[in-house]
Amino acid sequence: MYGKARAGNSPVRPLRSKGGEPAGPARPRIRLSGKTILKIVAGLLVVLLVAAVGLFFWINSRITGIEGVLDDYQGRIADTPGTNWLLVGSDSRKGLSAAERKKLATGRAVGQRTDSMMLLHIPDTGDKPTLVSLPRDSAVTIPGKGRDKLNAAYNGGPQLLVRTVESVTGVHIDHYMEIGFAGFVNIVDAIGGVEINVRAAVDDPKAGLKLKKGTQVLNGAQALGYVRTRKGGALPDFERTKRQRQFLGAVVKKAASPGVLINPFTSIPLAMSATDAVAVDSGTGAFDMLSLGLAMGDSPVTTVVPFGGNETVPSGGTAVKWDRTKALALFDALKSDKPVPQNIIDSN
Repeated sequence: MYGKARAGNSPVRPLRSKGGEPAGPARPRIRLSGKTILKIVAGLLVVLLVAAVGLFFWINSRITGIEGVLDDYQGRIADTPGTNWLLVGSDSRKGLSAAERKKLATGRAVGQRTDSMMLLHIPDTGDKPTLVSLPRDSAVTIPGKGRDKLNAAYNGGPQLLVRTVESVTGVHIDHYMEIGFAGFVNIVDAIGGVEINVRAAVDDPKAGLKLKKGTQVLNGAQALGYVRTRKGGALPDFERTKRQRQFLGAVVKKAASPGVLINPFTSIPLAMSATDAVAVDSGTGAFDMLSLGLAMGDSPVTTVVPFGGNETVPSGGTAVKWDRTKALALFDALKSDKPVPQNIIDSN
């Protein structure tokens, strides 16, 4: 009790904290001034900016360019409004080992052919982009070679393919990009797979594919089989082009998502896979590819060239014959930088 004499003769010991150390005066809290906080934030922003610029130049240096693919030629159509990309998926097995070719069910074919072709129009007006599938078996007139399937133009090289597409569509091609089987698989795996709504169950041993109906995440091998299979639908090749457009949009949308871009464990492997996988015209750089990604992530209007009937080509076989009136309406809209009429989009 207060006021009572203390028992014993030992000296008074100071009070101790729970940890056993003598209790002392509280340490003053460190307070950062507003100027210090601003300096720290500014420093972090500078570091991020330098890293971003370095990453950009690194990506740009890794891009493979194809010389001469967009060179001018006599009678070439003048530049048309908007920005037009010719996107080509080839069945090249380059970069795949024998074991990988067996696993992916790609076969042993040498050389390469087009597995898919699409024309992407990005308007200057701010309207939604338009993605048009060009069936590879379309009957077209190839400059210097006559009537044949569109795929035959690619056999003559990317430059002849571009010239053929420009001549039959009247649309000036500004950028060219192609991707092979190996790159296709690596890009999908780099972003952790892609979510696809499979509208009907697929069982196709030739494409190495067995999928259930419904929305699911596909890995690279499954995605490759999904866009290659000819199973399903009354017009298998037509259904195939629809799946290719669906898949391309899903891949780019996933790749452009914040969860992928701001995560270095996904964005850097994606950049490496993408630059290893694609080849572009020599005038296309990282900024152009970024604009392509943004356009594809903007849920473009998708369609296929209107067709009706077949045509026998001199080289042999049957080719897809375009509906001339509707096809002209489609391409006239693109080269005039106007929205494609809805009745044309719905025609097939």
